[in-house]
Amino acid sequence: MPQLRWQCRRGMRELDELLLRYLDGNYDQAGEQEKHAFEALLALSDPELIGYLLQQYEPPAELQGVIRKIRRRAAS
Repeated sequence: MPQLRWQCRRGMRELDELLLRYLDGNYDQAGEQEKHAFEALLALSDPELIGYLLQQYEPPAELQGVIRKIRRRAAS
């Protein structure tokens, strides 16, 4: 998991916080499919990632669930 923590560090504080909050609060309990989706999300470029999280455009179906959870954690 240290490698995932490093990948969550994007250089934009708000984005770092969103990703790390999900990693610390949800990742361990997530199913394998959701874990793979989060890892795929971390492989995206920052502009793509921000666009999906800010609902600027629709994410691929396989990422929608994890993005929804990240947004919910941000709202709470």
